[in-house]
Amino acid sequence: MDFRVALLLAVAVCVVASAVDATTRMIPNCVGCGSEGYSPSPALSPETEPIEGEETVFSVMDYGAVGNEETDDSEAFLSAWAEACTYPGKSALLIPERMFLVGALTFEGPCHRNSAPAVLIRGTLKAPDSLSDFDQPSWVVFRHLRGLTIRGADSASLDGQGEEAWNGHRHCLHKSKCGSLPRSLRFENVSNGNIGNIALLNGKGFHMSFSECKNITVHDMSITAPWDSPNTDGIHVSDSSNIKIMSSTIGTGDDCVSIGPGSFNVSVSNVTCGPGHGISVGSLGRYKHEKNVAGIVVVNCTIIGTENGVRIKTLPGSPPSQASKMMFENIVMIDVSNPIVIDQEYCPSGACTRTEATSVQPSLVQLSKICFKNIRGTSKTTPVTLRCSSRVPCVNVTIFDIDVTNIKAKKHEQSLWNLQGGLVRLEIDTSGPEQPWWNLENWSWSKE
Repeated sequence: MDFRVALLLAVAVCVVASAVDATTRMIPNCVGCGSEGYSPSPALSPETEPIEGEETVFSVMDYGAVGNEETDDSEAFLSAWAEACTYPGKSALLIPERMFLVGALTFEGPCHRNSAPAVLIRGTLKAPDSLSDFDQPSWVVFRHLRGLTIRGADSASLDGQGEEAWNGHRHCLHKSKCGSLPRSLRFENVSNGNIGNIALLNGKGFHMSFSECKNITVHDMSITAPWDSPNTDGIHVSDSSNIKIMSSTIGTGDDCVSIGPGSFNVSVSNVTCGPGHGISVGSLGRYKHEKNVAGIVVVNCTIIGTENGVRIKTLPGSPPSQASKMMFENIVMIDVSNPIVIDQEYCPSGACTRTEATSVQPSLVQLSKICFKNIRGTSKTTPVTLRCSSRVPCVNVTIFDIDVTNIKAKKHEQSLWNLQGGLVRLEIDTSGPEQPWWNLENWSWSKE
């Protein structure tokens, strides 16, 4: 018979305070860990695409770009941007339907009246193969801009040409310090932005990242890289607020979406993920004085053939910080190795801080108010792994309406849970299989 189980928390099941203000508008009322009352922040509503003719268009071709895939057109791109940015009226930077070889580019503001030009991409940008051609940690950067809109067409793409960089990077993946590779498309201190209809492929490092940004909508993106390309996250968010990622397809060699320290009110919806490492919050606790994480919603996503499904990961021995109010709901898992994971002993390098007893030091990142609801599909291992900190237990974790079948196990061997560490306030609904189905080894119980 099908294996079904529901686990409910009796106390404070991911409830958000009724005094919801603008900073928590993306958090659901969470009645029974549902999405009742969920409404994205109005600030994230997509803007309409600039219509050529309403703005003065600055084409890179008018500034000396060749577009033959061999000539470096970087200077033409920067010259066109400089004119569009300072133009005293509505303006748009146009990249027509050609193949452009460009090196590291920084499109910087503020622009005239603190309003960024629209960026219209019709063609393909290609990065240099060699890392020696990069004098900055990113390929294309947008910085200090307000009201930025980037729109692509069917032919719009940014090709990071990362194969040479991956081959030289694999040797250090399991070392404690491994230099980062250039990010394809980076946004720093950008607000009120809308980015969509672009293909990012074969990034040397992260394909797209946001830092110190707010009120951004990302939609209709296609992000692809081989499953074994190292550290090629699809979209990474950190130190940013009100970020909305929607209606996109992402498959890389690392996390499809990763949400780092300082992220606040981030939603991921209608995203198809795979291959890769799934959709992750973290890793957290890598550095001192990290900002807290709150208000993460992952909903209506499909995850296919990935190493993990939805995951929260913190490093052992980490400094104190907090991550709370996170909801993962209505998610389909297809042939996923580890569908639901809380891992507070995440140690990709194998060189984490250890105690005299050689076991890893506990993480001091406090995880609380976490909901996993209506997650269905198939897995290759135990569907739920909760590896919480033994020093600061997870608080108020709800796992409700889970129907994930381990396709590697026989029916009488089905096991839903692998639990370790500590958790405050837990009630288990044991309706379902008659045999014990959770592993309580090394599990500590704490009540308040």
